[in-house]
Amino acid sequence: MSQLRAHGFLLRPFVETDAATFAAAVRESTETLAVWMPWARSDYTEQDALDWFAFCAAGQASGSAYEFGVFRQDDLRFVGGAGLNHFNSVHGFCNLGYWIRSSAYRQGAATAAVAALARHAFDTLQLSRVEIVVAEGNEASMGVARKSGATYECLARNRVRLSQGPVAAHIFSLIP
Repeated sequence: MSQLRAHGFLLRPFVETDAATFAAAVRESTETLAVWMPWARSDYTEQDALDWFAFCAAGQASGSAYEFGVFRQDDLRFVGGAGLNHFNSVHGFCNLGYWIRSSAYRQGAATAAVAALARHAFDTLQLSRVEIVVAEGNEASMGVARKSGATYECLARNRVRLSQGPVAAHIFSLIP
């Protein structure tokens, strides 16, 4: 898979040498990330990162997911992850997700990732819809969806499962 670029950021598939930086970013961000992403733990290891990278590569190979590292284009500093997943081939849509490390908040990385991934979904994958699903209470992620131009559609009950169990989630959509 090729690289994607948007607004000063580069999205590319993970490589083995990203593992230490990825694991450090997860550990740095556990306080804000873990409530929304149960895989984010304070003891996240390089091996955990490598396992995730292998899962991402398999998803890309099968066409079931396209997960990327998000890097600043100028210095290639790792700032987070973003991807397209949960494809519905019958109706031509997928989910778009993102996370940004704590030290890179409010620098435009998430909105850049959304722009690049939406362009890829519509232009390359020929999808007709992209959904951003945000757990109720995740105000930062809702802000990214709004700033990215996504349309708010509804609050869906028991839409996502977090560590505390099923919770409602806001559904935003992007269309070509």
